[in-house]
Amino acid sequence: MVSHTEVVATVLFAIAIVHTFSVPVFARLANKGGAHAGLWHLLSEVEAVFGVWACALFVWMTLTLGLEGAVQYLETRNFTEPAFVFVIMVVAASRPIIELVQRVVDMVSRWIPVRHELSRFFVVMALVPLSGSLITEPAAMTLAALLLRDAYFRRPGQDGFKYLAIGVLFVNVSIGGVLTAYAAPPVLMVAHTFGWDTAFMATHFGWRAVSAVLINSLVLTWICRPFLVDGSIGKPQHELDAGEGQRPMSVVVMLVHVLFLLAVVMASHHMTIFLALLVLFIGYAHAYKRYQSPLLLREGLMVGFFLAGLVVLGGLQQWWLQELLAGLSPYVLYAGATLLTAVTDNAALTYLGSLVEGTDELWRYMLVAGAVTGGGLTVIANAPNPAGFSLLKGCFAHGTISPLKLLGAASVPTLVAAIMFLLPGSFS
Repeated sequence: MVSHTEVVATVLFAIAIVHTFSVPVFARLANKGGAHAGLWHLLSEVEAVFGVWACALFVWMTLTLGLEGAVQYLETRNFTEPAFVFVIMVVAASRPIIELVQRVVDMVSRWIPVRHELSRFFVVMALVPLSGSLITEPAAMTLAALLLRDAYFRRPGQDGFKYLAIGVLFVNVSIGGVLTAYAAPPVLMVAHTFGWDTAFMATHFGWRAVSAVLINSLVLTWICRPFLVDGSIGKPQHELDAGEGQRPMSVVVMLVHVLFLLAVVMASHHMTIFLALLVLFIGYAHAYKRYQSPLLLREGLMVGFFLAGLVVLGGLQQWWLQELLAGLSPYVLYAGATLLTAVTDNAALTYLGSLVEGTDELWRYMLVAGAVTGGGLTVIANAPNPAGFSLLKGCFAHGTISPLKLLGAASVPTLVAAIMFLLPGSFS
């Protein structure tokens, strides 16, 4: 029997999705000014959408179930993932980490026998998303988004190039974390239940994901080559900083930041530990602030708020979503999971699918493959997407990213990923 709370939560969830696709409208209203410009600006913040509607659900539950019932529901939710994304954003976006990644990208790109402007962009779009299988997808998204913002998105206008790049980035990050069993949220949700370890992920998902990432990045680089060879963009940020007289980075400080990043990744399932590490990290960054840029605390908090709202609203969607998944055959499930991921978090989708009894390995493969394939279509499809959205939205017209244009830009790379995951293999 479906409760009234579940129905209301589903209605609010649907409203939040519509709101997400409507943010460009609110952004234009905010830019016009007027007495209500502040309200329109709040409603244009994608990172606030699900948090705002989750608060509306909490008010409803308080009125109907009482304050104790509403609080009890919140206390049953797991907010580890939103908190982890916040912490990893702050650490990964620190200046020492960014400079280290820039230097690695430059070194690898010089090994590729093409113009450096093209090879560097290709490495940013391919290697950094694939590193998400080691340092987790949220960290990879943060690093890739900052590299794109600082080297390629600084020039005003040219939104066509930017939408193509962000569409490929979101898809590549979503599929780039499946080489291991711990880095991609939709995989992490089911790895223990399905008995999948890193060796299994690398052999069944890994080569398909790597192939799709390389194809998407290569095609994007080829299409955008006239724009990339323009000498006014693509210069590494650490070279720009050196030209402005900023203090050269200390190798010791860089190493300490790497150790903080690895410690946070290793403690990703333990909120108490990685929050304590964040406090220590902030203290260390303040002690050596001459080597730092401002930490992304506000951006990280907004992204965490978005994901926490998704956890609150998504926790009451099981009544319809699990039934829908259970009734699908494997290949229909693959298409359904890809599409459903666009309107719900792919980690929640795979978790609900793992509760379905009597499934075989082909059905499970199609569930997870579909969830990661569709993870780049919208901002809510994959947990790292709000991080990239938050870091890059200021580079687009009206200071926001159109969800419909993102959907269109991500469609072709999503199709490439879909084809790769459907190639004959162990379960086909």
